[in-house]
Amino acid sequence: MKIKKINIITTAMLAAMMIPLGCKKGFLDQKSTSQFTADSYFQKASDGIALVNAIYDTYQNADLLKKSIWYYANFQTHDFFNWGADRFYNNYSIPADFAPIEVFWSRAYVGIARANSAIPIIADMKAKGILSSALGDRLTGEIYFLRGMTYYYLAASFGGVPLELQTGANAGLTARASQDDVFKQVVADMTKAAGLLTWKEDLASTDVGRATKGAAYAYAGAAQMWLKDYKSALDNFNQLNGRYTLLPNFVDVNEYNHQNSDESIFEVQFEVAGTQSWGAGNEVAWISDFSWPEEISNFGYDYGNPGLYYSYQAGDKRKLATIIGPGDANVSPGIIGRGGIASYPLVKAGFDAKDARYIGDDGKIINTNGTISKPWLGSDKGRTGFYCAKMWRDPTLDANSGSQTIFGAQNQILMRYAEVLLSKAECQIRLGDVAGGLASIKTVRDRAFGGAAPAVMQDGANYDGSPAAPITDPLQMVYSEYRHELSGEYSTFYDLRRAGIAADFIKKAYGTADNSTNPIANPNKLDPSNDGAVHGLYNTSLPAGRDVYPIPQVERGLNPNLSQNPAYGN
Repeated sequence: MKIKKINIITTAMLAAMMIPLGCKKGFLDQKSTSQFTADSYFQKASDGIALVNAIYDTYQNADLLKKSIWYYANFQTHDFFNWGADRFYNNYSIPADFAPIEVFWSRAYVGIARANSAIPIIADMKAKGILSSALGDRLTGEIYFLRGMTYYYLAASFGGVPLELQTGANAGLTARASQDDVFKQVVADMTKAAGLLTWKEDLASTDVGRATKGAAYAYAGAAQMWLKDYKSALDNFNQLNGRYTLLPNFVDVNEYNHQNSDESIFEVQFEVAGTQSWGAGNEVAWISDFSWPEEISNFGYDYGNPGLYYSYQAGDKRKLATIIGPGDANVSPGIIGRGGIASYPLVKAGFDAKDARYIGDDGKIINTNGTISKPWLGSDKGRTGFYCAKMWRDPTLDANSGSQTIFGAQNQILMRYAEVLLSKAECQIRLGDVAGGLASIKTVRDRAFGGAAPAVMQDGANYDGSPAAPITDPLQMVYSEYRHELSGEYSTFYDLRRAGIAADFIKKAYGTADNSTNPIANPNKLDPSNDGAVHGLYNTSLPAGRDVYPIPQVERGLNPNLSQNPAYGN
């Protein structure tokens, strides 16, 4: 169920005049250039709801979600790569003028500015009786939640960032606060939000998708983990006990018909064209299609590292629901229900044209992600043939090049209960409750294996393809589960950096020097001169300081008080 459609055109126009998403210099200045004022305009409860909706609208942007947060969560681990114009992720050389991180930064601070402006307006509307006490409290809780969540992703991605907490403060010229101070503010905002919001089950059906008490507790706990306050984090995570549950089948987590499920804690709501959900964005996006093989979309740019594919333990049902390799069928129930891979227009047209890429080994139309003998490597033959299955779920999209159907309306899950359970396990283990931590891990792993998980945990294979040794260290078990549960979503590298083991992870997973005969570095028998080095498949290390994004160069030009992260120069 999506958020109820609301007529917000007039309010959105006012908000746009006050705080335009596309503005650059002085975007934190809240003075309206119109004749409207908050006192004269916000006279109905729906006006207050629309004001808060405009903050949610911050996240209805594919550059912010896909090219900033998702790229960071997945390209930084090297479990996935880019074959478009953004291949600098493959060797950790992200430029300070990379446009999407500027979009991320600017939209984030416009959202923060909208939140700062909304706090006194909602308070005034509540005091005047325009908003009931319950609605006023809920909307205020949503404001604090959205501001806190935005600061969470800013600090987790860039390190310390400016803290703007009042309307028009410093006109956007504030220096960076420390990373710890930003996360302390996240905790403060989420604590306020948790005290004002309702539980998910208490929301009206028309409000499903809005921030909830459970979401606030989850992000408060995550922020406390960045601060190494594991006791407080665990206390917050425990607030979710009995309020959320894992879906029985892992494959359903990212399915189109399981949006806003019992496992989902917070997801960005999208709507089909012609409707509205949060704010005036009215957006659909290319988020899903970006991760598909070029052979079915003429568009796909992301591809997978076979090292992730082979790292899944035998019997783990998360493997093909996360990363799909040559010869594999898509396991999404929604895609299977539409006829599988064979149903896509480019596949059908290619088969009719006798294009070998679309003919299976049995001579029939292909219904797999390429084949082992003829993997789908893209038109340039430079990819690996492995792709993100979590983004290949929307059965309403046929991805035919030139058609608007490449744009989809599937929600994007930013936080779900399985991640909370794994974060809870990390806290329990760090606090000495190893048995409790292992029990939390087991809950996630049992679902992953469709029953009782194997007692011995191990990666499926070492980087060179040899059998992996069992994992016996409890914290290493958590880190392995972060990867295998959450890869292809919006969390993995964030969790690894938060734990302080990002560089060690890269070294262990992909730091071994190899040659072109390695079955993982060169799974598809590419040109021996191109044995995986172009992808960063092996002999990879995370340069010191490159675990965070550079501060966008445009923003440093607008704010002389912004210092650059040291690994990116002055």
